[in-house]
Amino acid sequence: MRDRFNLLSRFRAKVLHSVIHIFCHLRLLLRWLLLSVLLGLFVGLVGVGFVYAIGLVTDLRLSHPWIVLTLPIGGVLIVWLYRILHDRNDRGTNMVLASIRSEAELPVQMAPLIFLSTIVTHLCGGSAGREGAALQLGGSMGNLWGRIFHLAVRDRHVMILCGMAAAFSAIFGAPIAAAVFAMEVVCVGVMHYAALVPCAISSLTASWLSRRLGIGSAGFAVADVPVLAVIPALKILLLGVLCAAMSILFCILLHRTEALMQKKLPNPYLRILAASGILLALAALTHSQMFLGLGTGTITDAIAGSVVWYACFAKMLFTAVTLGGGFKGGEIVPSFFVGATFGCLFGQIAEISPSFSASVGMVALFCGVTNCPLTSLILAAELFGTKGIPYYLLAIAVSYLLSGYYGLYGEQQFLVSKFTDGSVRHKTRQL
Repeated sequence: MRDRFNLLSRFRAKVLHSVIHIFCHLRLLLRWLLLSVLLGLFVGLVGVGFVYAIGLVTDLRLSHPWIVLTLPIGGVLIVWLYRILHDRNDRGTNMVLASIRSEAELPVQMAPLIFLSTIVTHLCGGSAGREGAALQLGGSMGNLWGRIFHLAVRDRHVMILCGMAAAFSAIFGAPIAAAVFAMEVVCVGVMHYAALVPCAISSLTASWLSRRLGIGSAGFAVADVPVLAVIPALKILLLGVLCAAMSILFCILLHRTEALMQKKLPNPYLRILAASGILLALAALTHSQMFLGLGTGTITDAIAGSVVWYACFAKMLFTAVTLGGGFKGGEIVPSFFVGATFGCLFGQIAEISPSFSASVGMVALFCGVTNCPLTSLILAAELFGTKGIPYYLLAIAVSYLLSGYYGLYGEQQFLVSKFTDGSVRHKTRQL
């Protein structure tokens, strides 16, 4: 009888403990739900404004081609803005990634500076993206959100990840990939699963708001997706190998151009003026503004199966000069441009659907430069549908392996080896 009573008492104690445990976690869920929804709405609203502003200045430049001649003026304005607001040592997205692993504060002025300077860059014709700028916007606002609510340092880091996910989602319209990307990009081999719920909620909230305010979800119609077979698979495997090589080339070109320009022209005003002159000369040489600005029209053309053979190489050069010279913006859309145009060219040569090859090249090269294979696969599904998923997986896996430890972000850290079943601890290789 006593044993039965003791057993019943232990059972009641365990049930009570479980109820208390669930209640505490439920409180945590409600807390993150409130913070994430509010941050998602706030960042989403800023992201929508950012998208509309970029679209407005891009349309203005395309309708008045002479505006590209104002590149030197826009460059000087950007340098002046960063100097007048005392942010001369801007490290862009690298600063956001570094702050997540330390107690370093992101400067409050980061968000308005990257917002304004990216708009000026696109107005004048600099070759840059917007998603990289979105990571800085969202990360800075997430950090500010954490300070407003007096969160602990670790919780503030989660808010930075939430801000990154929300901004990426609002601007690009791929909420699932955005949430995973924020958790995957900081440390290769370790996912920040503590941020899973907050990132998912903030990303979905920002995506919902952007759709309500007229920003459509990203998506492309891919033609002639081959059925899974040996010959197409071998061709896609080769494309993954080549995308890994292209991603390494792109990263080396970006970092070495920046290092060379900083060494030869330490004065930021002279450096950005020199970059402006080079960009204008390159635009005159190509007789086109195809490689200025975002280049989303060219990405759409590539996925439709049409491409200029040198487009991928020209875009790498334009982007390296733009960002290396001191203009602001992101590297992600240029990587989409390079991957899509290179994939389309490969498809034409290898006699496999250029449209499908462009979509494969786009996500495979993105994986190579960001070292985020899970994000890349989810992005492929969100952008192109699931019909070609086996091929996307093959190209992404090959590109991830062969791109080694190169990457866009110098503060990205590798904790797991790509080549052996072991741990490593070093940052992205820059040169």
